[in-house]
Amino acid sequence: MKIVVTAGGTMGHINPALAIIEEFQKREKNLEILYIGTHNRMEKEIIPEKKIPYKAIEIYGFSKDIILDIKNVFCISKATKECKKILREFQPDIVIGVGGYVTYPVLKAAHALHIKTFIHEQNSIPGKTNKIISKYADLIGVTFWESQKYFHSKGKVIYTGHPCGAWALKVPPKEKEKLGFAKEKKLVTVVAGSLGSGSLNRKFLEVLEASRDKNYEYCYITGKIHYENFTKNHSFPSNVKVFPYMEELPGLLKISDVVVSRAGAGSLSEILALQIPALIIPSPNVANNHQYYNAKELADKKCVLLLEEQELTKEKLEKTIERLLEDEKLRVDLKIHMQERKSIESTKIIYEEIKKVIG
Repeated sequence: MKIVVTAGGTMGHINPALAIIEEFQKREKNLEILYIGTHNRMEKEIIPEKKIPYKAIEIYGFSKDIILDIKNVFCISKATKECKKILREFQPDIVIGVGGYVTYPVLKAAHALHIKTFIHEQNSIPGKTNKIISKYADLIGVTFWESQKYFHSKGKVIYTGHPCGAWALKVPPKEKEKLGFAKEKKLVTVVAGSLGSGSLNRKFLEVLEASRDKNYEYCYITGKIHYENFTKNHSFPSNVKVFPYMEELPGLLKISDVVVSRAGAGSLSEILALQIPALIIPSPNVANNHQYYNAKELADKKCVLLLEEQELTKEKLEKTIERLLEDEKLRVDLKIHMQERKSIESTKIIYEEIKKVIG
């Protein structure tokens, strides 16, 4: 069996793509994989490091710069032709798109060559690229039930859940002491997605600097590009450890008592699967404000607590985090509601449905 996988830009797209690939590797003995990604985003390093064959194409997301956008129109045309050449040579049984603007020329080329296609939408409100390329898809998988109404496609739309939920359960827990934390103290982990968040970092600086007398500890993950700025000229108490990034984050979540997180679909699926009491702060700087709607669906079901960024203060953050740490009834209730929305075997569903499409 031959598959082409395309996804890029952030770990929110790359991680579910890797989870799908892992399922296919487990099920197909003679599997051949080709990953098509961008020439300048994080997947160009992450995928080859995992020994997965990789082809890079030049393509950019649209911006407010007219000159760059005109250039990108030509890049898309060139990338589509290049993808046709790649696909003709590789001859896949199916092309799997898992989000990001890089998927557009790949899926368009596949459709033109009459190759079967599948796309997966992680967010409650579909991204612009997935909405456009859905017309080329033979099968569409969604993380949230509500997302199905946004796709008016000839292809079949199915509820699959998020591929990272089941994967999170398999990741071994980190060791507290090796990370510098006390075994007997409760741990609060704060993470703002794979790229981090400058605005959230600024909101938390005062909280962390004032946490010296707290009886719990903080694991704060800044994102690689923000780490130097965040730690420069700031002195944190001994109960705060700051990291730029954390490999296999679910292993850290498994030793955390509370997590504070953005509302990327991958992060939410891991929190749900592991049933970690959580404060969710959606990023306001995303297309269609989709993180808010991701989080609101879970907050309405009483699975998480939700605060919007504009309402954050030092006092409100401290009070909410301490409530999650100390209110045992709240913690139990949150876990019960999360259990009701237990993560399904997403990658298994995707694999089995794709096999039906291939025929």
